[in-house]
Amino acid sequence: MSLLHWAVLSPFLLALIVPILYKLFRQIHTGWFVLILPILLFTYFSRFISLTKQGDIVMESATWIPSLGIDVDFYVDGLGLLFALLITGIGSLVVLYSIFYLSKEKEKLNQFYVFLLLFMGAMLGVVLSDNLIVLYSFWEFTSLSSFLLIGYWNERERSRYGAQKSLLITVLGGLSMLGGIILLSIMGNTFSIRELIAQSGEHMDHSLFVPALLLVLLGAFTKSAQFPFHIWLPDAMEAPTPVSAYLHSATMVKAGIYLVARLSPVFAESGLWFWLVSIAGLITLFWGSFSAIKQTDLKGILAFSTISQLGLIMSLLGLGAAALHYETLGENIYLAATVAAVFHLINHATFKGSLFMVAGIIDHETGTRDIRKLGGLMQLMPITFTVAVIGAFSMAGLPPFNGFLSKEMFLASMVNVLELNIFNMETWGVLFPVVAWVASVFTFIYSMIVVLKPFTGKLQLQLLEKKPHEAPVGMLISPIILASLVIVFGIFPNLLSSSIIKPAVAGIQPSLAGPDFQVHIAFWHGFKPEVWMTIGIIAFGILLYKTLPKWQKVTQWIPERISLNALYDNGVRGLERSASFVMKVLMTGSIRTYLLSIFLFFILSLGFTLYWKDAFKLDAGNFAPIGIYELVLAGIIVIGSVAILFARSRLTSIIILGAVGYTISLFFVLLRAPDLALTQLVIETISVSLFLLCFFHLPLMASRKEERMTFKLNNAMISIGVGVIVTLIALSAHSNKLFDSISSYYLENAYKEAGGKNVVNVILVDFRGLDTMFEITVLSIAALGIFAMIKLRLTGGKDKS
Repeated sequence: MSLLHWAVLSPFLLALIVPILYKLFRQIHTGWFVLILPILLFTYFSRFISLTKQGDIVMESATWIPSLGIDVDFYVDGLGLLFALLITGIGSLVVLYSIFYLSKEKEKLNQFYVFLLLFMGAMLGVVLSDNLIVLYSFWEFTSLSSFLLIGYWNERERSRYGAQKSLLITVLGGLSMLGGIILLSIMGNTFSIRELIAQSGEHMDHSLFVPALLLVLLGAFTKSAQFPFHIWLPDAMEAPTPVSAYLHSATMVKAGIYLVARLSPVFAESGLWFWLVSIAGLITLFWGSFSAIKQTDLKGILAFSTISQLGLIMSLLGLGAAALHYETLGENIYLAATVAAVFHLINHATFKGSLFMVAGIIDHETGTRDIRKLGGLMQLMPITFTVAVIGAFSMAGLPPFNGFLSKEMFLASMVNVLELNIFNMETWGVLFPVVAWVASVFTFIYSMIVVLKPFTGKLQLQLLEKKPHEAPVGMLISPIILASLVIVFGIFPNLLSSSIIKPAVAGIQPSLAGPDFQVHIAFWHGFKPEVWMTIGIIAFGILLYKTLPKWQKVTQWIPERISLNALYDNGVRGLERSASFVMKVLMTGSIRTYLLSIFLFFILSLGFTLYWKDAFKLDAGNFAPIGIYELVLAGIIVIGSVAILFARSRLTSIIILGAVGYTISLFFVLLRAPDLALTQLVIETISVSLFLLCFFHLPLMASRKEERMTFKLNNAMISIGVGVIVTLIALSAHSNKLFDSISSYYLENAYKEAGGKNVVNVILVDFRGLDTMFEITVLSIAALGIFAMIKLRLTGGKDKS
């Protein structure tokens, strides 16, 4: 494996060591050991900036399942590098912040940092994978690790609820995405993202194109909390604040953004992609900003603000799809939407990360995040207040901060959309700038709430659990660094233009971002429509903030009982009730009932499949001749099997059963398979012996009168049905061979490849060695389970060790 592979896997490797470090160095905060890795990874990935700036791509491959076209291929281009730097850079600041936020005496730091490292590694795998199956594997690992992080304080009911909610929604979306990935591979005959991008435009008329598009977007929308799948994100606030800062600024929620950006070249020429991504983004932007205003929890406001900002970025990526429909770059003003999306992605990571850390500081120093109890903290916490002002004003889109620049670019893109003459934009396209402007007004309002409610007004010490004071220096370092970047990127935006933004845009729109493409972000473009829109946002925002108590109730016009959260809760409860009902009906405790259900389903499903697919075929041309010996042995087996049903004692049943097994071994002798015959003899001998040894512990059989069997038609029909179906499947499979038997391959290669002349042994030990290993593992697990049950019975359910 290459150094790039080790870089992605290093968080997983360190996660294995963290519990050891935690036990050996109890006097040292475990975070100091963990902090080293993200800093090293950030430094390592920074080395690629000069390469991606020139348009180069670093590709490293490792074989995994070549027969299925699945290899662990990691590659670094401008887009992947941007996300890798965010994951490791923000990750370093989050780990540093957590060292001072989480007490080493009170918290289970070994678990926390294991979960955090697993999440970091999974995110790196998502953004650097070229193979879609590998990407999906890491994708689901982000869902699992975020579940563990959100439920870190598992003794709290709300933490468990939030973790379960995020897992259910994102995993279901991930499964949908897997379906889209499979459809993409069918269309393009590859799992490689680069190869699919090279084929872009070739599959638009394919019957699987639209289903693949819809399934991929479903996965992206659930992960990036797009409406109506956004409901998991506010409940994820039950995680520790360092986790919230990490998930919301640079990682978890950005995974869906990354997927849409990465696969834009594959789908963007479709009008459906343009409409779905743009409209979903705008609705999410509006609903998130509107819902944030009614929140009273500081982290709750920031959660809905994250939803709205994700919608903003998603809508820009949708508008960027229009760039592919213009031939010359000089006439293409829509590529600017993709530039705005990338720039705001960076800006959001800086100001949102700092604001979450500010919320954590307020909670840490006052004991509450309820804005109704907070106020007047500006004089007691001046540094925290300064960081909050910078972050909130940037989020509101005020100059001279970086959020102002990307918000201007966003508004400009929404105005320019009116010039589109594609996708029937002359109809509903006029709503794009209107919705964007209204949502931006609400964004301004909740930004003011975040900074003004806690820090201005009257100090209410009687409502606080702690006497507030400025946070320790260590806890302030990370938010100060992020706030400084907000200012630097706002005043000097072109620090990132050619080094980060341009290569990332080239990764999203490779066919357009050629050598002539340049990114230049200016602070002032004259009195254009976006400037007047910004002035209107500030004016109306101030007016509505001042009159907030008079109209805030409007935000609660939807009753909670019919909200999306209520729909989710009722759906989960409905599933639980349905499962309980099914369990009561089916789980009767009777093995006979279970077998009847299984066999009946077996008969109906396989019988219908054989009929529907017209799969039954009988070709007796290659059947081996049946001699007198086979007929005699088959007769003995049939007679013995039937005789077991009428046996009067267990001893007789065991003897007859053993006779059937020994007779089968004679079949192997006739068919010249001495190894199988010997194995069968050994197994039968052991089975009979074990049955006899168990006699002592078995209850006595009932009298012959009590055990007298009565004929049951349903049992007979199911028994005959199973036998008929199995026979038909066996005959049909033998007569419908789609390819040559693999037996010749084993015969030819047993000695040459494995050095063994006994083909059966070579198959079991070498060719199918993994199968044998897993079979042994299953038997070992079963043996341990049986031993545990026997011990439990012998000890009366009490541990007497």
